[in-house]
Amino acid sequence: MLVSDSQTQSSIIGGKSFTAVAINCAAKAGEWIKTKLGNYARLDIKQSPQDLVTEVDKGAEKLIRSLLLTHFPEHSFLGEEGVEPGPAASAKALEDVKDAEYLWIVDPVDGTTNFVHGFPFFSVSIALARYGEVIVGVVYDPMRDELFVAERGKGAYVHGKRMSVSGEETLATSLIATGFPAEPAYAQPLNLKGLQAIAPQVRNIRSGGSAALHMAYVAAGRLTAFWEIGLNSWDLAAGALLVQESGGAVTDTSGRPYHLGVRNVAASNGKVHEAFVGALVKAEAAE
Repeated sequence: MLVSDSQTQSSIIGGKSFTAVAINCAAKAGEWIKTKLGNYARLDIKQSPQDLVTEVDKGAEKLIRSLLLTHFPEHSFLGEEGVEPGPAASAKALEDVKDAEYLWIVDPVDGTTNFVHGFPFFSVSIALARYGEVIVGVVYDPMRDELFVAERGKGAYVHGKRMSVSGEETLATSLIATGFPAEPAYAQPLNLKGLQAIAPQVRNIRSGGSAALHMAYVAAGRLTAFWEIGLNSWDLAAGALLVQESGGAVTDTSGRPYHLGVRNVAASNGKVHEAFVGALVKAEAAE
């Protein structure tokens, strides 16, 4: 994978670039994951039949963690595969580390269900937060060799070119994405209620199955907006910075500011955000 100079202009500490290390980790993990497509050995179910994990998820996370902590041994690490399933465990894991000076937040395979079925829409998501504020975000799609990179205050890039959100100004002209949560009792019904309300108001709906890539696509102007209920910090942290640095808006589904603890997310080009969130709230599909 080629990385341009613009993608490696990054925050540096002790001669080491946070962003360059994150890019390297995402690329190495992504290349390994791609070799395992259709070739995983074991499939396990976490909190529901829709919530899957393979040894590839675990191996990719181990690889990323090892590389990151080799460069930055004093940093904290939060990865999906190191946390027990369920919202309570996710909230506790984040609470334990959210105030760390430097916290790496990693989803090694965002879109495991797609990976398992050979559907080529999944990604590696790596973010770095400093005292709870995301300062670096990298999302890598190994199947398309697309690298999305953002640094706080320095913009967001794909293929080395600066990204900007789309120009749609109304819901009627918007292409919007959502996901179908793995948690069947609360999150899935709430998301379906939102889908029923939003679908008639927009140009069309898409659901690719990787929240991190959906956020990256909002940042790149390929989608107008995205929402989903019941996500975690590792699903959202990198993508949220991509959207913000591309000129878009990221909040919870009620319109409150994004932070690492947000589980119900709304991201958009900013121009439709008020109408978008308003439609979710009106439908009682926000919280």
